[in-house]
Amino acid sequence: MNIHAIGVDLAEIDRVEALIENYGEKFLNRVFTQTEIDYCRQKANAQSFAARFAVKEAVFKAAGTGLSLGMHWRDVEIVNNDKGKPRVELHGKTAEMLADKKVHVSISHSGNLAIAMIVVENLAPMES
Repeated sequence: MNIHAIGVDLAEIDRVEALIENYGEKFLNRVFTQTEIDYCRQKANAQSFAARFAVKEAVFKAAGTGLSLGMHWRDVEIVNNDKGKPRVELHGKTAEMLADKKVHVSISHSGNLAIAMIVVENLAPMES
């Protein structure tokens, strides 16, 4: 594996829950795709939203830009396979910036914290 970058983020679940309570659909629709919202609402708690928030932040950190240069929250979408394993799908400017790369993700949560670890792998052959 040829690692391009890594990113990690830790999100406080109660902070994300407060954002949802205070800003509701406006916050959800700004940060999450409809697929993510539907998935997280099935879980009936803020853990899944916080974990996805952490993934998005970790991807932006791995991209080396943070949330800038035309990247948007909804450019990073977390979907789960039929066994529940998360996968990152990139859209828009974020997909352009990380073209020829594969994004690996691991998510966990305990107590009031959700953590996401991102490894960005180069898929294009390395130049000599």
